Amino acid sequence: MILNFAFDFILLLSVSILLRRNVSIYKILGGAFIGGISILFLFISVSSISLFLYKLIISIAMIITSFGFKNLKYTFKNFLYLYTASIILGGFLYFLNVEFSYKQVGLIFINNGLSINVIFLIIFSPIIIYIYVKQGLWLKNNYSNYYKVNIYYNNHKIFLNAFLDTGNELTVPFSNKPVILIDKEIISDKFFYIPYKGVNNTGLIKCIKVDKVEISGVFKENVVIGILNEKIKIDGVDCLLNKKLLEG
Repeated sequence: MILNFAFDFILLLSVSILLRRNVSIYKILGGAFIGGISILFLFISVSSISLFLYKLIISIAMIITSFGFKNLKYTFKNFLYLYTASIILGGFLYFLNVEFSYKQVGLIFINNGLSINVIFLIIFSPIIIYIYVKQGLWLKNNYSNYYKVNIYYNNHKIFLNAFLDTGNELTVPFSNKPVILIDKEIISDKFFYIPYKGVNNTGLIKCIKVDKVEISGVFKENVVIGILNEKIKIDGVDCLLNKKLLEG
């Protein structure tokens, strides 16, 4: 029961951190307590369907106790993240249990009597959840700034993966047209120069006037493309959006 309580507490805490739920730690402890005492009812002989429904109800009770009920979407998202974290922990538990609790003889696996379930819950589950939460937050914070961009110019259409660079406020002098930055290998055409000022340097940057730009289905005109001399070092990105294009 104590191990089950600890397991549920870690799972609920990971959901709270990932979804940034501003709830008291005591509510999370309450949800974990419901999950902990629920293991006592698993010894009752019931059908597989009844057991599944029972686990479903307990999970919902844990979620509502920990995070409250605002609407179905809110509750379902909490529920989904709880089960995602549970699957990840369960997968590692299964993997480690097979690796250390069984020995292979030919194509046959034989139990050697060693079980690491308790060791895993006490030592490894916080580590695994920490990695999961850290990676989840990184994905949430970074990939939310990814956009699909299509550039139209000279009867051509170029498909790009863009990243919203909040530091990119570059505009064309006098006209104040926003500048999107792309890799130099993407477009090779007639260009003009505009001055720029960075944190540590100033200079001139090559630019191209295009017909229009489509950002996630929304068309923008009066946009200028700036050609970078170096390749963008962001995973899968070949275009840096100007934040002014997404204002309003």
